[in-house]
Amino acid sequence: MQRRGIAVIGAGMGMKPHALSLRDLTDRVEVIGVFSRSAERREAAHAAYGFPVSDDLDALVGDPRVDVVLVLTPPSAHLEMVRLAAAAGKAILLEKPIEHSPARSREVVAVARTAGVRLGIVLQNRTRPNARELGRRIAEGELGELVTASASIRWWRAQSYYDEPGRGTLARDGGGVLLTQAIHALDLFLSLTGPVAEVSAMAGTSQTHRMECEDVVSAAIRFGNGAIGSIDASTASFPGFPERLELVFDRATAVISGESLMLYWRDGSIEDHSVAAAGHGGGADPMGYSHARHRAVLEDFLDALDEDREPLVTGEEALKVHRLIEAILASSAEQRPVRLADLDR
Repeated sequence: MQRRGIAVIGAGMGMKPHALSLRDLTDRVEVIGVFSRSAERREAAHAAYGFPVSDDLDALVGDPRVDVVLVLTPPSAHLEMVRLAAAAGKAILLEKPIEHSPARSREVVAVARTAGVRLGIVLQNRTRPNARELGRRIAEGELGELVTASASIRWWRAQSYYDEPGRGTLARDGGGVLLTQAIHALDLFLSLTGPVAEVSAMAGTSQTHRMECEDVVSAAIRFGNGAIGSIDASTASFPGFPERLELVFDRATAVISGESLMLYWRDGSIEDHSVAAAGHGGGADPMGYSHARHRAVLEDFLDALDEDREPLVTGEEALKVHRLIEAILASSAEQRPVRLADLDR
């Protein structure tokens, strides 16, 4: 395995699980530098993790020791960072969402593809052991055909969370609960159920928060195979709960709640794959969870470079959950059902 040089771009609140993962993997990575436009954040990153820091973005990305650029900036800056890294021929690991609008998200993916550099998206729920176990069984046909499925993401964020300038706005984040919080569970949901064909949704901002974008969403969905299901998401659900995915197949029902997995078979047998979870990030502390899943994303990305293969979640793969979110918000805004195929017209 080749030891890779890493440039970290962005040193805000979301840096912590990535920094801890980088420290865990010092046999495989060397942090060449951390860039932030804020001198205070650069100093804080150095003090907390001991990483070298840089105030020169172009020099850091262009450093020949850098193999991978890890982008942790607000979404509205992702396209700029990807263009810079791709032009320098660097592999890119990009924190979700891809960008803050559908058009810019597609452009990010196109820029990396045209430059011929690897692009991975940090959607870490797919690395959970329960997700991998259920995905394997679905792929092998053990559970049969999908009958119905639901995703419930009932989280809590205090108003102080949204008081940070730009948070929960279209200009910086591109959206609210769907694009910033629920995207992880929805990406996992789609990877297990297969594509959604049509949505009919309502989204709004509750009296709980003062913010521009949505903090409560409810959607009816129709999958590609004709099955019907639902999605609900919120950051107004005090005190915050682990996300719950319930997938009903014609042989068994699978329930994922946080890191656990329950399988209820039609013959009456039950499989319990529950594990003790070290927090879930759905409560008042947005960073109240283990960094193990972020470390797994980084390990997979390094393996992908070593093995010359695609990472677990590519840009093209992540665009699928972006399209679902786009359809949900369009359905709410236009007060009509929206077919995802129509978004490409």
